[in-house]
Amino acid sequence: MASYHQVLQDAIKKCQQVNVSSESAQILLLELCNMNYTDLYLNYEEEIDESINQQFKRGIKRLLKNEPLQYILGYQWFYGHKILVSPDVLIPRYETEELVANILADSDYYFKDYKSIDIADVATGSGAIAIALKKEETKFNLYATDISSKALDIAKENSKLNDCEITFLKGDMLQPLIENDIKLDILVCNPPYIPSKQSMEDSVINFEPHLALFGGEDGLYFYRLVFENAHKVLKNKSFMAFEIGFDEKEALEKMVKEYFPNNRYEVLKDLNGKDRMLFIYHNLD
Repeated sequence: MASYHQVLQDAIKKCQQVNVSSESAQILLLELCNMNYTDLYLNYEEEIDESINQQFKRGIKRLLKNEPLQYILGYQWFYGHKILVSPDVLIPRYETEELVANILADSDYYFKDYKSIDIADVATGSGAIAIALKKEETKFNLYATDISSKALDIAKENSKLNDCEITFLKGDMLQPLIENDIKLDILVCNPPYIPSKQSMEDSVINFEPHLALFGGEDGLYFYRLVFENAHKVLKNKSFMAFEIGFDEKEALEKMVKEYFPNNRYEVLKDLNGKDRMLFIYHNLD
């Protein structure tokens, strides 16, 4: 029987040989064993359970092929909530947690006296944003849309896992909201925004769904789609919140001025100092 130490060191060597993060191997072992780093340290020379050892070996084989750790585990933590993921949905990024935090702050500022706030997460994917928002603010009456049936199935599973009441609608971007005559106080969208010709890491391009990654030749196709139809779903006083590519600020500012010449907007940076969020305010001072 092998010890935790032996198993982990063997995996780390294999990862280093193919330039895969050894930290991913450690996290995989910790998650499979339901341990933290202290637990692992205290049990370092103890024998590892053989069934866990076999699971770990299978996971390492996938890791060595550059498959994302989150797909191997089947989940990702987002805003403190467990979100199930598969290759049918994009893996929630930590930067997107900042979008959630800013939406909550603006909602509290502009709609603090509202008893109910109508909000939609457009192109919801795994449902991570919708779930985080609903868990943090019970006043939210939440809708979530996606064109992918498989993505919606995962989002629904995540809403049950996290005990969230969310109305899921299938369709392209704003289409199901328009068809159901739904009016919103807040429109949230983290659309596919990577230009179709942009090169990417193998772990992303080979495993994550292209439908959720690419936003046309310039990466802005889905923003245009939302901008063109936003007036059909927004209430008189409302705001929109988008995640954006770090190099798309100038192009999006030009589009905002074209589609919403009288609206106030702001671009916010993420914790890494990169332009990451666009907020557009409609009749809100």
